[in-house]
Amino acid sequence: MSDAVAPVTPIRHRVVVIGGGNGGVSVAARLRRRGVTDIAIIEPRGAHHYKPLFSHVAGGTARASETVRAQRSVIPPGVRWIRDAVAEVHPEDHAVSLSDGTRVEYDQLIVSPGIQLDWDRIPGLTAALDTPAVSSHYRFDLAKKTSRLLRDVTSGTVVFVQPDGPASCAGAGQKPMYQACDYWRARGVLDAIRVVLVVPTHSVFLAPFDAELERKIAEYGIELRTSTTLAAVDGETQTVTLEGPGGREELAFDVLNVEPPQSAPDWLKASALPAEGDDGGFVEVDPETLRHPRFPDVWAIGDAAASSNSKCGGALRKQTWAVAENVAAVLAGRQASARYDGYGVCPFTVSRSSVVWAEFDDHGAQKPTIPFFRGMYRESRLSWIADRHILPWVYWNLILTGRV
Repeated sequence: MSDAVAPVTPIRHRVVVIGGGNGGVSVAARLRRRGVTDIAIIEPRGAHHYKPLFSHVAGGTARASETVRAQRSVIPPGVRWIRDAVAEVHPEDHAVSLSDGTRVEYDQLIVSPGIQLDWDRIPGLTAALDTPAVSSHYRFDLAKKTSRLLRDVTSGTVVFVQPDGPASCAGAGQKPMYQACDYWRARGVLDAIRVVLVVPTHSVFLAPFDAELERKIAEYGIELRTSTTLAAVDGETQTVTLEGPGGREELAFDVLNVEPPQSAPDWLKASALPAEGDDGGFVEVDPETLRHPRFPDVWAIGDAAASSNSKCGGALRKQTWAVAENVAAVLAGRQASARYDGYGVCPFTVSRSSVVWAEFDDHGAQKPTIPFFRGMYRESRLSWIADRHILPWVYWNLILTGRV
């Protein structure tokens, strides 16, 4: 009797989308609205998260249940959900291999798997997450832990860290900090808490918005450490090692909230899709069409694309429009003419009731949605209402259904 295993019959679809997050679901929905059929989404997870609310959960202004729905409930009608993980991409053969050995072939491939959280790149961080004083609101199961830690602090040192290198909405690492400071001030304990913000950049964010954020930092008495990175964590002794302009520094903490280092998924790094010599592993694309320059039937959006913009949900909304237009055009035998304009946005929740709405282009200059209203970046209660209440509704009901 032979022990040979029969080969798995390949699956084929006109359009294959890798990733069932914001980008993958919304681009598939946009394609369906343009009449494109035979679309499949590859996504292993059974839960779909609205990640911008994670910082509100950590800051105590949202419930974790508001951020999650069943993945099946957001798959667009007429789109096949392949519940498995990608193991390899073979762009030369127009195919994707899954973890169970299935081969999925395509006419057009849209790569939108999100970004990989590299906890192990910081010595001691993975183990520290299991200790009582260390957390991260970048993981759904830890956002509630962050909320509890920040709620219960009445004195001591609280450290917030942003990572060096590419990150998904890097500024979100600051959002729970501002909400916590507002809460501590209302409780009368802020003066007893030393708050330290560690950022790898030479300023707190981008030049057009730094003054507004620095005003809040001064108001709360936050220590801002620029050009500084997290080198190591010891969860047992509750100390971090920081690497800054003055060299290494040991800092004791009572609470530590970390935005982890991030990179392209390992299977993507190992593929032919990144540019030659690009150690980041993100998909090489034309920054406007988001089409791969060497494999014209491959497109990439969101955090996995090596585009020139900031990695954020606001950028993704405009990218999905451009890619859906272009893929639909190519399938119909037309030229890909839609362009992504480099737009990015980061709504900074600078208190428990106000937001600094930072909109910018891929060069870091202001790019307000309402061109004549350049003051939108000022701290605003109306912007908080939009970020906290209106955008989640828009996400579940309009973005994921391809309407906006």
